[in-house]
Amino acid sequence: MATPIELLSPAKDLECGVAAINHGADAVYIGAPQFSARVNAGNSLSDIEKLCHYAHLYHAHVHIALNTILTDEELELARQLVFRLYEAGADALIIQDVGLLQLDLPPIAIHASTQTDNRTVEKVRFWEECGLQRAILARELSLEEIREIRRQTSIELEAFVHGALCVSYSGQCYMSEACAGRSANRGACAQFCRLPYDLTDAQGKVIRKHSHLLSLKDMNRSSSIAELIDAGITSLKIEGRLKNIDYVKNITAHYRLLLDQLMGSDSRYTHASSGKVALAFTPNPTKTFNRGSTDYFLHGRTPTMVNPDTPKSIGEPVGMILSAKGNTLEINTSIPLHNGDGLGFIDTQGELCGFRVNKVENQKITTLEPLQNLKPGTLLYRNYDIEFDRRIQGESAVRRILTDILFTDTPDGFSLTFTDEDGCSVTRTFPSEKQSSRKGEAILESLKRSLSKLGETQFEARQVVIRTTEPYFIPNSVLNEWRRETATLLEEKRRECHVRPSRKGHDHPDFKFPCPTGDTLTYLGNVLNTRAVQFYKQHGIRQVLPAFEKEPVKDAVVMRCKHCIRYTLGYCSREGKRLPFEEPLYLQNGTNKFRLDFDCVRCEMTVTR
Repeated sequence: MATPIELLSPAKDLECGVAAINHGADAVYIGAPQFSARVNAGNSLSDIEKLCHYAHLYHAHVHIALNTILTDEELELARQLVFRLYEAGADALIIQDVGLLQLDLPPIAIHASTQTDNRTVEKVRFWEECGLQRAILARELSLEEIREIRRQTSIELEAFVHGALCVSYSGQCYMSEACAGRSANRGACAQFCRLPYDLTDAQGKVIRKHSHLLSLKDMNRSSSIAELIDAGITSLKIEGRLKNIDYVKNITAHYRLLLDQLMGSDSRYTHASSGKVALAFTPNPTKTFNRGSTDYFLHGRTPTMVNPDTPKSIGEPVGMILSAKGNTLEINTSIPLHNGDGLGFIDTQGELCGFRVNKVENQKITTLEPLQNLKPGTLLYRNYDIEFDRRIQGESAVRRILTDILFTDTPDGFSLTFTDEDGCSVTRTFPSEKQSSRKGEAILESLKRSLSKLGETQFEARQVVIRTTEPYFIPNSVLNEWRRETATLLEEKRRECHVRPSRKGHDHPDFKFPCPTGDTLTYLGNVLNTRAVQFYKQHGIRQVLPAFEKEPVKDAVVMRCKHCIRYTLGYCSREGKRLPFEEPLYLQNGTNKFRLDFDCVRCEMTVTR
């Protein structure tokens, strides 16, 4: 039996969620009205219900992000909210706070957020033993590490394939809280990792000045989809609950095409939802927000995971400047540019600058105003393609469910049967007088054409079969009404047939939490409420220390990273390279100064304030 593979897309709001479904998502994840890890991406219960209603027509799922850590005062509010979300039709709940597992909740499937730091077999197995349906893996895992987790567990595994990257292990970053009182674990990250820093040594010598050494490029695993699925991933996740609708359309459509190609050539895998997508544009990930691309640690460590020049979207490389004079540029490019495009470049100060193209003539570009600091050899990027933007606006995709139509006569009139691609079937009978026609085959073809016109619905006629004792004339207006009524009936039937996964129970409630520090859980456990304390003590932890947000720890590690600045700069001790500076190294931005420490055995870097 073929394994369903889910394409999971982000939804900032209802509009983005519907667009994700239309462009091929098998599931979407969206923020709850409260307690979402993106505080600015909450949605009303009404909008969530509307999204579920739309998604379930395609047997697509809606996952709700309720993945912040909660105070004691918030737990009851969260519990009540979960019931309302379940009543609205939500299919799964993404959580970070284990205090929720101690509450009386509806039978909704629960996913362990990537914020729970799912890097090891032991951690993932723990969530499986807790009865969770899915674990969302840490972005830093390699293919072999994913394979090992798959070999030793049977829980569903979800992995990110595209979008922005946090430089710290998810759930293990306290920099924003320490510096600005804005907790990443409470959905209010101030993104200190995207700021420029001076890198200095122990003597204050500047190694790098004003450089974005913690700002990672964006993930793009387009070329590794088959490998990820082969390693055991069954849900491919696109990051971006703060991204605009153009990003959702473009990136969802891009991965939908890749998955469709894979499924067309490998019968081991199948779609996780229904419907065929027709696009009005050709997807291209470089056309929407991106900071450059990396597959991160999937195939091992590389020195090009960060973009030290800028944390902004750079777009697609288009060519090199040959000459610049006033408001006229001569460029070397093979990419067609358009009047109105937006181009960018890194100036001599290391800043991303941009301008709008006024006129393009072959290799010559004219701008509205003279440009400064542009030199021959400067690379140009296009971060706004006006023609692509025009194509992606409005209705850029249509998703239809393939349906077979059977039209027959009955003793009292006629009947229509719609059977969709999933085998869901409805029959509607219509009492009617019968008017014979002498046109024979011509009238039958006319009937087929009329019945196949399902454009105003979510269905597409795959085949139309007429089985009547003789040809009959039926006015188009009557056929249209019968067709609409039957299609509406099939919509209702499909939603009734939608199956929501349910939460599993655990067989062994006394299994131990895999704590790396033995029987004491430090602030890294992100425990903010007494129910979470109870949970960990039930699972073998003797001492549970409060979350950093509750009791800040002096001289604490505020960031723990697989990314390594020493390696990026070419000074990896594991490769026999010597650091020509006196350690420790420091990152400084204004009054904020952080010490860098390198654990070369674990191949990790920590940042301490």
